[in-house]
Amino acid sequence: MDNPSSRPALEVADVFRFYGAQYKAKQRGHLSLNQLKVMSAIERCRTAQLGGHELHCNKCETDLIAYNSCRNRHCPKCQSSAAKRWLNARQAQLLPVEYYHVVFTLPEEVAQLAFYNKAKMYDLLFSAASQTLSTIAKDPKHLGADIGSTMVLHTWGSAMTHHPHVHCIVPGGGISLDKHSWKACKKGFFLPVRVLSRLFRRLYMQGVRQLYEAEQLQCFGKLVETAHFDDPIKLSSWTHAQQQREWVVYAKRPFAGPEAVLAYLSRYTHRVAIANSRLQKMDNEHVHFKYKDYRRKGNNMHKLMKVDTDEFIRRFMLHILPSGFHRIRHYGLLSSKVKLKQSRQLLHVSEPEDEEIIQETDEPSAPFMCRECHLPLKITGLRGAAYKPRAPPN
Repeated sequence: MDNPSSRPALEVADVFRFYGAQYKAKQRGHLSLNQLKVMSAIERCRTAQLGGHELHCNKCETDLIAYNSCRNRHCPKCQSSAAKRWLNARQAQLLPVEYYHVVFTLPEEVAQLAFYNKAKMYDLLFSAASQTLSTIAKDPKHLGADIGSTMVLHTWGSAMTHHPHVHCIVPGGGISLDKHSWKACKKGFFLPVRVLSRLFRRLYMQGVRQLYEAEQLQCFGKLVETAHFDDPIKLSSWTHAQQQREWVVYAKRPFAGPEAVLAYLSRYTHRVAIANSRLQKMDNEHVHFKYKDYRRKGNNMHKLMKVDTDEFIRRFMLHILPSGFHRIRHYGLLSSKVKLKQSRQLLHVSEPEDEEIIQETDEPSAPFMCRECHLPLKITGLRGAAYKPRAPPN
C-alpha cells in the first residue's frame, strides 16, 4: 500500500496486461510457478483487484482511492517504500569510517551456467565474494583485520541481459586480529583489485567443481558441448580454463561519508531489472526503453532500445530470483551485533538507539498525503480485494 501519486505514462505492468497472456500461451510448460506468480502480482499491483483505501482531505474536500500494492520484490512500483524501511533499519549499523564499493562479476560462460542453476551458483557468488574479501583483509600483508560487508545481488545489465554481479559495501577497516584495536586501510585505497580477482575466480571455480561432483548442477543448450558437461575430466579442464581468464573485479573510490553510503544503498538495494521511468513507449509489436551503452563515455551513454513485446517480457523474466532467495546479505562484523558493538568501542563511538525501536517506528505517521494541499488524508473506508490468489481455509 502506497501513497497515491501520478503514474508514469508506461509501466511494466501495462506490458504484462496487454501481452502477458500471449506470452504465457507461447511459453506454456516453460514458466515456473514463481514466474507466473510474479507476472500476476505485477499486473494487479495498485488496481481494484487488490482492494484499497478510500481517502478524504478535510481542507480541499478531495476524495481519492489508494489501491493496495502487491509487495512483490520484483515489482518496479513496490520497491521505493521497501527500500526506505530497510534503510531505516540499517542506519544503526553505520560506522564513522570510509566506505568502499567493490563489485564482483561472473564472466559470460560461467554466468550462462549460473542461469541454469540460479540458487546454487548465486549462493556461490555471495560466498566466494565474501570469503575473498575476508581472506585478503586478514592477510597481514594487506590489512590484517576482520572486516564486514553488505552485499546486494544484481543479475541484469542495462539492456536487461543476464549479467550476474554482486555489489559490496565495505567499511574501510576492521577489528585487528588481536581484537585490541581498529585497523583502518590506507586513505583512498581498500585492497588490491588484482589480488581480489585471482582469489575470487579460484574460489568460485572450486565451488563449481564441488557442485558438479555432488551432482547439483544442470546444463542445457550449447554450453553442454562447450563445457563438456557429460565428461568430468573435460569439464574440470573447462573450469580451469575459465579460472585462467581475467574476471572483472573493481573497487570504486570511497564514499563521501556514511550519508553517501545510505544514498547509494537506497538506489541499489531494492532495484529490479528495469524501472518504469526507463520505459518510453509501446506499440502493437515493440517496447522502447532507455539503456546505457558503457562503451560510450559522458552524455553519449544513454541510448534507446527497441525490442518486441515477447522479448521484453523474456528479458524481464530472466531476473526473477528463486523463491526464498535472499539477494541482500551481511557478512563479518556487519552481520554480528557483538562485533558491531566492539567496533564502536574501538572507534570510541557511542551506541545508537536500539535497532528494534527503529524498525518498529519506520512507518510514517501519515502514510497518505493530499496532492493538492499536502496535508494528511483521512481514511474513510476500505475496499476489499476482488482477486484472491487462493481459496480461504475451511
